[in-house]
Amino acid sequence: METLIRLSAALGIFVSMVGWEWLRPRRTLTYPRLQRWPINLGLALLNMLVIRFSIGSVAYLSAVKAQQLDWGLLHIGHIPYELAILITVLTLDIAIYGQHILMHKWPLLWRLHQVHHTDLDFDATTAVRFHPFEILLSLVYKVVCIFLLGAEPLAVIAFEIILNGAATFNHSNVAIPEKVDHLLRYILVTPDMHRIHHSTVPSETDSNYGFWISCWDRLFKTYTANPQQAQLVMPIGLAGYRHNKALSLLKLLALPFKRLQ
Repeated sequence: METLIRLSAALGIFVSMVGWEWLRPRRTLTYPRLQRWPINLGLALLNMLVIRFSIGSVAYLSAVKAQQLDWGLLHIGHIPYELAILITVLTLDIAIYGQHILMHKWPLLWRLHQVHHTDLDFDATTAVRFHPFEILLSLVYKVVCIFLLGAEPLAVIAFEIILNGAATFNHSNVAIPEKVDHLLRYILVTPDMHRIHHSTVPSETDSNYGFWISCWDRLFKTYTANPQQAQLVMPIGLAGYRHNKALSLLKLLALPFKRLQ
């Protein structure tokens, strides 16, 4: 049931964002959807199959197990249920922020994460462009965080839905009025904010790591407000791969095992 809820929410949000992109795009895409989407969605399907036939709903089940055994910081004292829900969601979000930084800073992990950044355009499908090994490592990391915290199971499901929805939203090629975007950024990571993270400029790629709550970037001084080039023309991707029209699915799967560019 937990898996069905998450997948239904993810599909609904994805379809909504694709429709928004179609009606009100922010940028003109450089490459046709038919060239990029089979690759990105192919990776998403492969990742779903890997998870389905390996560790499945491990995050939620880990939270249930931690609760049964009274493991984790939230079980040390008596914490109101509603507060435990809030602490779980916020703690997991800052943990994902920290993981994202680690994916960029540690060369071994960057080999995996660069798959996400080799997309030469930026739209809702970019949100699912991840190497299967990164997905598996991320789940292991999340399980450790859940056990250490003693996360509330309901909050874990809510966080998974929020994180997936936020990632789809902030990777989307949607037009939001600049004044609205400016206000939203005080709370949420917007597409214009996260697009900077996908710039070819290294200092911009090394910023705006948040996926949902924007305050972590401001708090830890990793926030970039505006790119060097305007949002409508800034190049997307990694400079070393800009000469490729699009890496195939097989090349993306092999990319972590090749020399870094």
